Amino acid sequence: MVDGIANVDKGFKLLFSANPFPGYQAELIWLRAEYNGYWYYWESHKLEGWLCPALFKYFSEPPNKICCKAERPYL
Repeated sequence: MVDGIANVDKGFKLLFSANPFPGYQAELIWLRAEYNGYWYYWESHKLEGWLCPALFKYFSEPPNKICCKAERPYL
């Protein structure tokens, strides 16, 4: 998702929502709970990733899917 972002090693902005939004790049699908976190699957890239309990800072419960987009931060 960060391909094409200049100087990505200096940071980027990640937008995410439980619902699709204009220009989203990835849809992560909930798989299972483990160690107080949640595994999600990015089907188009055949990747799984674990999201820690900090997920609850943004969602009251883990959503069935998370749509996200990475972009250059405003400086």
